[in-house]
Amino acid sequence: MSQHEYFIALLAKGSAVPTLLCGHCNSTLSRAKIFRNEGRNRFDIACQTLGLCSADDCGAVNCCDEAMAEIDSSEPIRKMAS
Repeated sequence: MSQHEYFIALLAKGSAVPTLLCGHCNSTLSRAKIFRNEGRNRFDIACQTLGLCSADDCGAVNCCDEAMAEIDSSEPIRKMAS
């Protein structure tokens, strides 16, 4: 498979519900378009979880690993709750 250009998804700051944003256009990434990088959905990217931006004129491939790691840490959750 060929090399793909991709962006790093961002975690929306201050959101009560964890929300991932496209690293290219900052649009919200739909949960339906976030998937594991395996099987027939495999991209040649060193990333475990990918998100496809569905914004008009974007369609960027986003690596979601870093943003999802932030969700897993309890610090952002505590900040939102306080």
